[in-house]
Order: sequence, then structure tokens, then C-alpha cells
Amino acid sequence: MPDSLRAAAIDALSAADLDRKVLVTRSAAGAWRARTLSLRAPTDPVTPTRPGRPEKPDLVAPRLLKKRNLNSESGRIALIHALAHIELNAIDLALDIVARFAAQNIPLSFFDNWMQVADDEARHFTLLRDRLREMGADYGDLPAHDGLWQAATDTSGDLTARLAIVPLVLEARGLDVTPGLATTLRDLGDTQTAAILDVIYNDEKTHVAVGAKWFRFFCAREGVHAADRFRVLVRKHFHGQVKPPFNDRARSAAGLTPLFYRALSSASMSR
Repeated sequence: MPDSLRAAAIDALSAADLDRKVLVTRSAAGAWRARTLSLRAPTDPVTPTRPGRPEKPDLVAPRLLKKRNLNSESGRIALIHALAHIELNAIDLALDIVARFAAQNIPLSFFDNWMQVADDEARHFTLLRDRLREMGADYGDLPAHDGLWQAATDTSGDLTARLAIVPLVLEARGLDVTPGLATTLRDLGDTQTAAILDVIYNDEKTHVAVGAKWFRFFCAREGVHAADRFRVLVRKHFHGQVKPPFNDRARSAAGLTPLFYRALSSASMSR
């Protein structure tokens, strides 16, 4: 284990072996909680521009991915594979925010929060990968897309933009869609996968809350209105659509009120 949190995060971020990535991430989170690591050191390596990845899965454009029919086992495997890919990217996004911004003037509790997020995402990835293996598949068997890492590239020089795009757009979307997916899977008899989605959903609420807390903190420190700043940053850095239906209740409980995102959507549907 490296001596600093930044070096440990870079080590995990760079790992192409996914078992090692998970192990180093979770070990670093535990060591940081125990305060056996410094935050950074002069000998820390440079934060990589891309995370380490195995040879598989093949990365393709999103439009080339087949639509999933959840009524079939192959369709559910494809769904779980896609979710595992999202969680893998989420591990690296959490590690990257720790490593990339460790030299800034930020309270240590920021790093407490984001290493807990990284730890959670590593646990989610493991749950999903184990479920794939139970179903006779594995992560890497199907193609995946590389769009999620674009968020890291686009916001590599702006911490407030990173917070706006990753937890408050990408992860908040999980609050909108995960409960419905879990219900559908239960209706189809796949209670094991549905239970994993319940775990992910409950943790996602805390992750969005972490993002909202720190986004508001940095906006207040800069003397800018948080919701106004959020909309400016999303229009500048997010290449997708912020679209309904929105889980307004879960979003608001996490500190992401409709004032932030409603004006970014052309419709006003909610559930």
C-alpha cells in the first residue's frame, strides 16, 4: 500500500486487473478511514488520463449496443453487464476526483466522503460481477460504451464541474431508473438481481447527497448561486440530455431540488 491516499487512488485507478482495482480501492478506503495514510506526498505519481482496463469488453459507440429484452436470461445478463460497466466507471470516477484534486485547498472530509463512494462502487461492481458469474457469464463478455469516462475528461480541470456532472447528473439518473428496474426484475422472478439493485439505489442516494453537499460548499465559497451555476455547467459539459421522468422525492432528499434540473429538461414529467 502506498504511503499517501493520492498515490493509492492512482494505483487503483491505473490497475487493469479488476480484482486488483477493487482490492486496492477498498484497502485504500479502509486505510484512509483509519488515518494511516497521508493525503499526498511529493513522490506521488501523475494522475493518469485514462483508467486501467482489461482487454475486454470491447468499447463501442452507444448506438451499436443491442437493446435488451429483460424477459430472457440473455437480456438480463446484458442488463447486469451494462450495470457492472457503469459501476466500474463509478469506481474510477471516485478515485479520479480524489487523486486529481488532492492538492487543492479542500477539507479532509471531502476525501472521507469520496473514498467511501469509491468503496461503495467497488462493492457494487463485485456484487454485479458475482451475479453475472452465477448466471454463467462474466464482465467483459459483452461490448460496452466509453461515454461515462468522457465526463472525467471534460471536467478534469474544474472540480465544481466534476461535481455537477458526475454525482448530480449521471448518478442522479440512477435514482430515477433503478427502482423501476428492480420492480421489473422482481416481477420476472429475478429477486437476486433486484436485491442488488436495492443496495445500489440506497447507496446512490448517499452519493448524490455527497455531490450536492460539496457542490453547494464550493459555490458558497465562490459566492455564486448553486442552482444557477449547476445549469451553466451542465449546459457546458454534459453531452447527453437531462430528461424525465425524475424521482423528485429521492433527488430532493439528497439535496438536489427541482430548481437545479427542471429548466434543463424540455418536459416536466415526474413520478
